[in-house]
Amino acid sequence: MDQGRPPQPTRPARAHVLAELLDPSTYRAAAYVLLSVPAGALVAALLTATVLGGVLTLPVLVGALFLIAALWLVTALGDVQRALTGVLGVRFARAAPGLSSGGLLGWLGATLAEPATYRTLLFHVIQLPLGLICWVVLAALLAAVVLGLGAPLWALNTSVPLVWNEWTLRPGPLAITGLMLTGAGALIVTAGVLNLMGRMWTRLGAALLAQDAAEAARREVIALRRAAGRVALGDDLHATLRDLTVQAREASTADAVVLVTADGTLLAQDLGFLPDLPGPGAAGPDLTALAGPLTRPPAPGEASLTPLRGGAALATLPVTLPASAGGDGGTLRALYAPGTRPGADELAFLLSIADHAGTALHATQLIERAGARAGELERARLARELHDSVAQALYGITLGAKTARATLERDPDRTRQSLEYTIRLAEGGVSEMKALLFSLRPDALEEGGLIAALTQHAHALEARHGLTVHADLREEPDLSPDAQAAAYRVAQEALHNTVKHARARAVWLSVTQDAAHVTLSVRDDGRGFDVNAQGRGTLGQRSMRERAAGAGGTLLVRSAADQGTLVTLTLPRTPGAADSGSAP
Repeated sequence: MDQGRPPQPTRPARAHVLAELLDPSTYRAAAYVLLSVPAGALVAALLTATVLGGVLTLPVLVGALFLIAALWLVTALGDVQRALTGVLGVRFARAAPGLSSGGLLGWLGATLAEPATYRTLLFHVIQLPLGLICWVVLAALLAAVVLGLGAPLWALNTSVPLVWNEWTLRPGPLAITGLMLTGAGALIVTAGVLNLMGRMWTRLGAALLAQDAAEAARREVIALRRAAGRVALGDDLHATLRDLTVQAREASTADAVVLVTADGTLLAQDLGFLPDLPGPGAAGPDLTALAGPLTRPPAPGEASLTPLRGGAALATLPVTLPASAGGDGGTLRALYAPGTRPGADELAFLLSIADHAGTALHATQLIERAGARAGELERARLARELHDSVAQALYGITLGAKTARATLERDPDRTRQSLEYTIRLAEGGVSEMKALLFSLRPDALEEGGLIAALTQHAHALEARHGLTVHADLREEPDLSPDAQAAAYRVAQEALHNTVKHARARAVWLSVTQDAAHVTLSVRDDGRGFDVNAQGRGTLGQRSMRERAAGAGGTLLVRSAADQGTLVTLTLPRTPGAADSGSAP
């Protein structure tokens, strides 16, 4: 396996003699050892009392309740023990929500069949005697420390002579110095022993208090399902990557999970209860390994596990992008506490999360490319529209102005005609430009309303196609936003059909409303067509009918040969919609 390695050396540097004495993990281990005996005594007392109570009262059936309570205490106190091992920096993944267990009997059967129940019970049993052993060892070491470092106090005190057989010992300065050095050495040894005890309890807790493989698998499946849903939503890349790191940390035993680009830039992180990334000189595990570039990134589909200072470990997994994406997606890195190591299944889960991150990054790239392509197509369309409309109008205005200047003195009537022609072209150019600006603003319908949108569209038809539009557009109708959009698109399609197929000279456009309905009608004087001969109509007619039905309305098309066409859209009125839609 081509393992990726952070820029730090994989082997911890040689520590100085006081390293363990200054290591915060030593004092965390001391705190846990101090709590282990009272916690173990309390657990032993509770379990012993409930079990004995159940055995003694079993003939009167009350004992069954005591035994069930003892089983519940095993699992509940297991959660307490897991929280207590957090003092050592051990983190257990949060249990996934289970399915219905079928009441008390179902819970009883599931708990008794769970191997984790018996491992937790074993931890409860050995905690008190093992904690007492730790206390005895530490008491002996601390006594040596106190006697050694306190030698100047008791050795020079003549009121308390040191007698051995018939000899009275009076330590000299050299002996006192030796005793003090022995006490200092015992202090250093005590720190090392505490560190060893901390690692022992860490491994013991990780082995006996961890959830079963089935529970871990269910938790990972739930996390992957949530991650897939988040990637599919894809509304915000930063939020998506952040959510992926949260899912990875909560469903694994890692203390922190980050996503980093190939050049070492941090994309997203979930540090859990850890502080922000410290400097490389900070005590404890070197958290700076979570950021920064890698000298050798892991190969696609593979993972690396690198030891760090203080017994921690760093898992590095590649974020793979398709070959067409071009580039490196970076890495997902997970930090594990001393004594905690991920299994092969957990590394496979983290690799799946890294693949989800690669999918999110690639989707964002595709969206950006699609947006750039859409911008290019829109600019090309705008260039064609300007050339076919405004540019032609400007050319005609130039010719008309030149003709007016040439005939100004010798033919005033022709000059007047040229100026009128030029004015009409200028007005048409202005209408064309307004129509283009309106088409470039998809939110114009929401801002101006249906009446303003239809008015602009009517002006554009007159300017572009020389069509006479008789518009009866008065007050803004009471329509919901969806109904407004449907009415505008139906009118657009009907007017487009008039221009393209009807060969009409004039078109009548109106919007009216009564107490219950809003009616939009488009009528032309074109050549018409046989409605019955076309069955359900053309694609444009089917689109109009679908839009009408989607807005809760109906569409009626009437036409006959050489008698024009009438399109009538009827929509339900929504009182107050016009006022709310026009409010700033």
